[in-house]
Parts: sequence; structure tokens; C-alpha cells
Amino acid sequence: MSRIGKKPVPVPAGVTASVNGQTVTAKGPKGEMHFVVGDDVSVVMDGGAVKVEPRNATKIARSKWGMSRSMIENIFTGVSKGFERKLEINGVGYRAALQGRNLQLSLGYSHEVVYQMPQGVTATVPKPTEILLAGIDKQQLGQVAAEIRAWRGPEPYKGKGVKYAEERIVRKEGKKK
Repeated sequence: MSRIGKKPVPVPAGVTASVNGQTVTAKGPKGEMHFVVGDDVSVVMDGGAVKVEPRNATKIARSKWGMSRSMIENIFTGVSKGFERKLEINGVGYRAALQGRNLQLSLGYSHEVVYQMPQGVTATVPKPTEILLAGIDKQQLGQVAAEIRAWRGPEPYKGKGVKYAEERIVRKEGKKK
């Protein structure tokens, strides 16, 4: 039994939700999103909450049950509050700057790395060593953060590179004589 899937997803204040067949649609102050639930799971609007149930007892249906509930909760949170991801840049000469919708990164290469922000994700650079990403789609936001981090991931000896703010870098000891 899915402990996550058993709980109904409450619809937050200020969000209008509707279930049409296998599609759950949410509209809120930040925007509108929808999620199409797989055929192994049934979705029902019950009062002020959305209930998710597996159609049968197969392993696939049970695994999609909890995932579907989490995805529905994420779209409700996204359209009401939105999501935020913070990246930190460590290293001498490593910095970020915003030019329109493009994020310009100096990461120790012979050239500047220019990353074009996709639609739905906004970036702000409060400090040259800090990047704040915001959006309503949690999956898209995580993908953008991972792509920016992939340009120069943190290395274990000096800790240089782009890392998530909550990430802890396990440092290694250098060579001994």
C-alpha cells in the first residue's frame, strides 16, 4: 500500500481544480497547469480534495499511484506558491550575470557560457556568485538547475564549481609528500 497515495490532495485556497477524465487541471495566481494521470490510476474530485486510487493491485499500478498523487500536489503548489531553486558559484573568477533572458556564466573556460532561460523559468542574480531560479513547474525548474550545474559541477578538492545551495560537498584531502 502506498502511504503517500492514500492521502487525498487538498486544493489550496485561491486555486481552482478540476478533474476531466484522467486530466487534472489547476489554475491559480501563478498560472495554470495540468497533469494527465496514467490509465492504471483513477482520479476523483471529492469535495475540496483530489483522491487518487489504483485501478488494480499490480506493481505498476501501485507505483504510479503514489507518483500521481505527488505530481498533483506539485501542480497545486506550483500554481499557488511556485517553486524556487538557489545555486551557488564557488571559485576565483567564477561569476554569473543576467542579460535579458540569458544567463551569462564565467566558469573558468576560455569563453563565456551563455544559457538561455526556457519559457516558464525566471532567473535572478542577487550576487555575482548566486543564482535564484523560480517557476511553477517543479520538474522543469530542477532540469534547468541541473543543466546550469552541469557546466561546472563542484569538484571535491577545492570545492570550486556550481552547486545547489543546500548541497554539501564532501571534500577530499590532497596529495601528501
